[in-house]
Amino acid sequence: MDVFTIQEAARRTGLTEPTLRYYEEIGLLGPIERDERHGHRRYGIRDLDELEILACLRAVGMGIEDMRSYQANRGRGRAAAGEQRDLLLRHAGRIEAEIEAQRARLGYLRAKAAMWDARDRGDEQAEADAMRQLAGAFEGLAVAR
Repeated sequence: MDVFTIQEAARRTGLTEPTLRYYEEIGLLGPIERDERHGHRRYGIRDLDELEILACLRAVGMGIEDMRSYQANRGRGRAAAGEQRDLLLRHAGRIEAEIEAQRARLGYLRAKAAMWDARDRGDEQAEADAMRQLAGAFEGLAVAR
């Protein structure tokens, strides 16, 4: 059986050692087996699989309570499939809103850069066009907040 130290588990999952300890402490993971001699944590393959799932959920911005729900629902299997779907789709919607907000910010920056480019070239018509574009981009920023 493959056994990993906390350092190896952290390296393999991209999570920090304090995060691994915290996830065990709050019950998202484990309990993790300890070696009898020193009491050091020893992670198995199943633990690493669980940690990879948690690392992915964390990477998409899922909070601890939703991660806890996700883990509990995994244990319930098919009976919780609808809840799992709804949980994941709720986070997908949040990410879509974040992407739209970032697109609005990007549009503002590009319009602002176009205005300064036109000003640098002395192109008054292009500057006026960029200012109109900038006004629209600013409205997009207000909506994205």
